[in-house]
Amino acid sequence: MTIRRARIYDAFALLTATIVISLDQWTKSLVATRLGPPDFGPQVPLIGPYLTLYYIRNQGAAFSMFNSNGPVLIVLIAVAVAVIVYLYLRMLNTGSLLYKLIFGLIIGGATGNLLDRFIHGSVVDFIWFRIPQIGFSFAIFNLADAAISVGVVLLFVTLLLGGIRGQGEGKEAVQPVGEKELRTVGSQEQDVQS
Repeated sequence: MTIRRARIYDAFALLTATIVISLDQWTKSLVATRLGPPDFGPQVPLIGPYLTLYYIRNQGAAFSMFNSNGPVLIVLIAVAVAVIVYLYLRMLNTGSLLYKLIFGLIIGGATGNLLDRFIHGSVVDFIWFRIPQIGFSFAIFNLADAAISVGVVLLFVTLLLGGIRGQGEGKEAVQPVGEKELRTVGSQEQDVQS
């Protein structure tokens, strides 16, 4: 992979994180101003009783877990974001587009919720999924939670499938040779300008 392509992938990751943060903060602002006071405002059905908008303030982590210990939770979330950013920086100018987009989703979602905690002391949650016929009710969440969850699932699946594929296939080796890189793919050799 060339440095130019890697930088384009990094730009897409930054764009993904920015879009997630912007959409998350915009939807939270709309919900907070339009749906009245938290926990007492109206429930707005989107798809019958299955998908509903319901504004609550979450003091805990994603999906209302760990509702106590606010300052400790903020520190833990900040550390988690720092670790994710560190892992991303380690693959800066390398890595596939898929990995870059996945990290963009996770970093954007975590940053969106962290912004809420710093600014308001809690997070706006408003998406409520449930199946009343079987008594199932999922925790109320927001777009940032969804981005984090989708990113983590995609990362897990990608790592799992990459590990399975990597066991049976020849891997691409990149070795620096002066001002050029010698790239070996299977039995082919190509000179690539760095």
